[in-house]
Parts: sequence; structure tokens; C-alpha cells
Amino acid sequence: MRLHHVQVACPPGGEDAARRFYGEGLGLTEVAKPESLAGRGGVWFRAHDDEGRVTAELHVGVEEPFAPARKAHPAFVLPSLEVLHEVAARLDRLGCAVDRREWDTFPGYHRVHVPDACGNRVELLA
Repeated sequence: MRLHHVQVACPPGGEDAARRFYGEGLGLTEVAKPESLAGRGGVWFRAHDDEGRVTAELHVGVEEPFAPARKAHPAFVLPSLEVLHEVAARLDRLGCAVDRREWDTFPGYHRVHVPDACGNRVELLA
């Protein structure tokens, strides 16, 4: 068994904010939704390794009424501590509230938490 994707929600019209956070901020690649699902709104993203293999997939779906996930969250393992610092700095520049209070609370990793553009919790580790 392997995980195919994780889904988070956004309010109607939240796709551009999701693109800014997950695409510009985290560096994920937007991928087209299947035609049969495109009419529902939302946006899909993927991460790839150096050989082009998909390593993570995140779907942002439209939910009405919307309530951000503040505890449940996707957690992305970044390839190095240097990349974690770079991504956190990029998110800072985009105005995201990067929370570094749990930097060394998870054995074997350094981590930060940051709300996405819609308030959903996201964890980044290295």
C-alpha cells in the first residue's frame, strides 16, 4: 500500500490563493484535474524527485461551508535542512506565518508549521 494523495479544502474562489501558497511558496507543480472532476473547482499539485517520479500529491478541494483544518495536516519531508530554511524564508517573504516553535520537538527532524492561504495547517520537515 502507498499513499496516493492528501486533500485539503479551500472556500469557493480560493484556488488562486492555493496556487500562491502551494505553487509559489512550496514549489509544488500544478497539474490538471481530470476533465470529469474539473467542474467541481479546486486545484491539484505534485512534487517530483530529481528523476521526475511523483513523490507527493496534494489536492485542494472546494468546500462550502469552509472551515480550515487546524490540527489535521499534510506533512512534507524536504530533501535537506538547507531546503527547509529556503522554503520557510520564501513563505516568510510571501507573508505566511511560519511557526518555528516546534523546530526540534520531533526526534530525527527539524520542522516548522505554517497555515496555507486558507488557514489549513501544513508541516514541513527535514
